[in-house]
Amino acid sequence: MASGNDGSGRAPVAIVRPTTTVTSGVEVTQKLVTAAVAFGDLMQGTFGPQGLDKMLYKTNGETAVTNDGAKIVAELLVKHPAAKAFVQLAESQEQACGDGVTGCLLFASEAMREAGRLLERGLHPLAVVNGFQEGLSITLDCLDERSEPCDASDERLLAVARTAMNGTSADTGDTTLAALVVESLRLVQSPGGVDHEDVRMTKRTQGNLSDTRLISGLVLETALHLDRLPRVLEHGRVLVLTCPLDEEATVRDAEIEVEDAQQWLSFIDAKERLLKAKKEAVLATGANAVFSAGTIEASLFHDLTDAGCFVLGGLERSGVEDIAQATGAAMCDHLDDANEARLGEFERLEIETSEDLDGRRERLCLHVGPSAGLVTLDVGGGDGTAVEEIIRGLYDALRSTSLAMASNSVVRGGGSIHMGASLRIKEAAETHAGRERLAMEAFARALETVPSTLAQNAGVERLDTLLALRAAHRSGAWGSGIDEQGHVADIHATWLPSETLRHALESATETACGLLRVDQVISARGD
Repeated sequence: MASGNDGSGRAPVAIVRPTTTVTSGVEVTQKLVTAAVAFGDLMQGTFGPQGLDKMLYKTNGETAVTNDGAKIVAELLVKHPAAKAFVQLAESQEQACGDGVTGCLLFASEAMREAGRLLERGLHPLAVVNGFQEGLSITLDCLDERSEPCDASDERLLAVARTAMNGTSADTGDTTLAALVVESLRLVQSPGGVDHEDVRMTKRTQGNLSDTRLISGLVLETALHLDRLPRVLEHGRVLVLTCPLDEEATVRDAEIEVEDAQQWLSFIDAKERLLKAKKEAVLATGANAVFSAGTIEASLFHDLTDAGCFVLGGLERSGVEDIAQATGAAMCDHLDDANEARLGEFERLEIETSEDLDGRRERLCLHVGPSAGLVTLDVGGGDGTAVEEIIRGLYDALRSTSLAMASNSVVRGGGSIHMGASLRIKEAAETHAGRERLAMEAFARALETVPSTLAQNAGVERLDTLLALRAAHRSGAWGSGIDEQGHVADIHATWLPSETLRHALESATETACGLLRVDQVISARGD
C-alpha cells in the first residue's frame, strides 16, 4: 500500500512490504466464511453419540485416534486467521466447561455460512451482527426458561456424566463409569462447593476398563527405599513434613581439628543424640506413617521403620500437598511444629506390587475413607493411547458433572433447546420490519444444525428428521430432541449443564460477530 507519485520523480511512500496482500470487500467475506465452513465440516462427523473418530498423524510420527473436539483442534497446525479464531473459541469452551466444544464449533461455523449468504445479497455486516445478537438474547431466554434445578443428590447427574462420555472411548454402554464419576464428586463435595480437581486419575496398567475403581484417597507411583517397610497398615495417623529429617547443615564452612579419638567419638555421639531426638519427636506425635518432601537420614529411616512406621521421603512438593489434603493433615515446615493436632488419618495404607515390561512397579494406595479431601479414579487397562482417550472422556464427564453440581441447573440435550429457540426466534423475527429480521432467521437456521447433524451422524434422513422435530415442538412437545438412534423422541437420558450450553452459544456468537466486523485482511506473507 503506497501513496501516489507527486510528479517529482520520487518513489511513492511504502507503508507495507511489497509482498503484502490486502483483501477487501466481498473477498474478505468469502475468505473468512470459507475457512469457518471448512472448520465446521471437519468437525461435523465427530458430533454426537454416533459420531466417528479422526486419526491424527503428528509431525513427530505419533498417531492418535479420537473424536474429542478439543483434542482434534489442539493437534491441528492452523494458519488461516479465521481458523485461528475458531481454535481460540474451542480453547475457551474447553477451559470454561470441559465439554461442548464440537457443538460450539458447529454452530459458529453454520452461523458464518448463513452470514456469508446474507452479505452476498448486500446486507450490511452490522445489520447481520445486530440480528445475531437479538437471536442470541432470545435463545438465552429460552435456555433459562427450560433449565431445570439439579442438586447433588439428583439422579440426572448420572445422565450428565453419561452424556459427556457418549461417543468416546469411555462410553461402555452402561452406567458403571458414570456412577464412579458422580460418586467421586459427591465424596469431595464440601459446603463451599465441589471442585473437579479434587478427583485425580491414575492408570492401573492392569486388567481392562471394567476393573476401574474409585479409591477414597490417593495413589502414588513410588519406589520404596526399604524392602522391610510395612506393606499394609490399618487405621493409622499421618505426619506430613516439608523439611528433611537429616543433620542440619551449617550456614558457614568451618574446619574443626580433632586431637584424639575421644573427641571424634563425642562428635559421633552428638550426631546420634540429635537423630534420636528427631526420632522421638516423630514418634511422640503418634504418627505411624511419615511422608517428607525432604531427605530422610538412613539411620533415622531404619529406626522409624523398626518402630513400626511407614516412612517415605524425597517426595515432590505437590505429592506431599496431595497427601495432606487427602488425609486432612497440616503440613509441618519444621519438626518442632509437629504435634498430634497436625496429623491426618487414614483407614488403610497398602503397597501394590506388579510386574510390567519396565520391571517391578510399586504403588502406594492410601485409603482415607468418606472424609477424604482427595479421591482417585484408578483406570483399568493398558498404558497406551486407548487408555489416554478413556481418561480424556472421564475428565470431560468430571468437568460437566461438577459444573452441573456447582450451578444446580441442567437442560435436556439432543438439540431440543436449539430447536425450541429456533422456532421462537422465527416468531420474533415476524415483528421486525428492518433487515435485522433476515439475520435473525439466519441465526435460527444455524441453531438447527445441531439436531440435524445428530440425525445425519445417526444414519437417518436429515431433512425429514428435522421437519419431524420442528413439528413436534410446534405441537407443544418442547422436550423433544434427537435420541441416540437419530429418532425424534422425548429426551429423558441426555442432560447437559445449562452453563455449558450458555457459554457455547455466547462464545460462538461472539466469535462469528467478531469475524463479520472485519472489512480487510492484510497478509504480510502474501497469501
